[in-house]
Amino acid sequence: MAGGSFAPGGLAMERAEQYQGKVTSYVIIACLVAAIGGSIFGYDIGISGGVTSMDGFLSHFFKEVYKSKKSAHENNYCKYNSQKLSAFTSSLYLAGLVATLVASPVTRNYGRRASIICGGISFFIGAVLNAFAINMAMLLVGRILLGVGIGFGNQGVPLYLSEMAPAHLRGGLNMMFQLATTLGIFTANMVNYGTQNLHDWGWRLSLGLAAVPAFMMTVGGIFLPETPNSLVERKSKDKGREVLERIRGTSNVDAEFQDIVDASEIANSIKNPFRNIFEKKNRPQLVMAIFLPMFQILTGINSILFYAPVLFQTMGFGGEASLYASAITGAVLASSTLISMATVDRLGRRVLLISGGIMMVVCQVIVAIILRMKFGDNQELSKGYSILVVIVICLFVLAFGWSWGPLGWTIPSEIFPLETRSAGQSITVAVNLLFTFIIAQSFLSLLCALKFGIFLFFAAWITLMTIFVVVFLPETKGVPIEEMTFLWRKHWFWKKRVPVS
Repeated sequence: MAGGSFAPGGLAMERAEQYQGKVTSYVIIACLVAAIGGSIFGYDIGISGGVTSMDGFLSHFFKEVYKSKKSAHENNYCKYNSQKLSAFTSSLYLAGLVATLVASPVTRNYGRRASIICGGISFFIGAVLNAFAINMAMLLVGRILLGVGIGFGNQGVPLYLSEMAPAHLRGGLNMMFQLATTLGIFTANMVNYGTQNLHDWGWRLSLGLAAVPAFMMTVGGIFLPETPNSLVERKSKDKGREVLERIRGTSNVDAEFQDIVDASEIANSIKNPFRNIFEKKNRPQLVMAIFLPMFQILTGINSILFYAPVLFQTMGFGGEASLYASAITGAVLASSTLISMATVDRLGRRVLLISGGIMMVVCQVIVAIILRMKFGDNQELSKGYSILVVIVICLFVLAFGWSWGPLGWTIPSEIFPLETRSAGQSITVAVNLLFTFIIAQSFLSLLCALKFGIFLFFAAWITLMTIFVVVFLPETKGVPIEEMTFLWRKHWFWKKRVPVS
């Protein structure tokens, strides 16, 4: 059991109402700097799809796909069907999956900042290698290093944000990670739009500019303060209290600091957090750490974001038009995250997840119907229907941006007790990257095989995950991070399965 403070008999007590403090400029600046880590994730998502649709890149590394793209006889849905091309995109996420498991002990033993800095350095080197790649081996090594950077960054940044933010604003501040991710996607889309006509070196510029957010993340990580939770967990209580007083803007932090100390004592008694996370008392958190990131990817959002230019060209858009349409979806995603940041700590997590799920299902079904009725194997959509498809996809992205996009990261990062928090975040990131890898590797083949049915495939998953939220996820709004354990004991389903002590 973790969270809360402890009475003499060892029973947990809730005393969140005793927490003092305010939102200081110090904590906002720290969270802004840390959230830059999300931009490297977003930049790669946005840049990959645009680059893989550029003639210069395809003719240099993927000549078979280039010939298929130019062929007038190839089925529209199958022009880009290449496992080799898919591997370019997906290799990064497989590397990230492995890296996040390594990042967990680094985050726990050396602090959240250490993971952020390691992630930034690795991503920077990977971006440079990709920009100057002369063969496939160099390109893939760069992609692997980018994946390592994402694995470390996605491990450290959400934990950092959750632990620095005050409980009543944790949702909004934590979503800075998702906001940075969406801004990274939008920036990448605009970069692709600007470099598409540079032919032989435009794709190099697109890939190389990933070094910019990586550099910012590394430098920012060097100057960030460590979180009070991590300092106390690593036996630096005085420094931990000093940082807590600074970020809360008051010296009256006894209640919150004692909760952190109590949680730290339990955390330090756990020698193997990965083994502990499978204990019955941690079952609800483990289920959420597995299913929330899995469902986040099975919305189909990454297929749209990775392959937006490819997808739009498949539907008959020209090269410039397809990149322009993907830039629009990137802008919508970034703006929709602001909606979530403004409402998550007032409306709660469940309302946003359920409403977003319903809207996404409707949008996927509409796109499937349009493609079934108006788009054949070797014909283009009319201008009117093309505009309608872009609008509906933007509505889908809007719904994802206020719901499963940010909350797929926010909720898992805030529900684990301190002793399993780094391990729990590793599982969350690993599951996310595993399914990202699976979808990235299989999407082009699925598109070729299922055609318009690919949208119905994702609609079915969104229906399932919306039901999952209704039945199994309690509301975490306003619950202090070290008292989250009490939440499961009040939920109609989990209270029968979580031990009292």
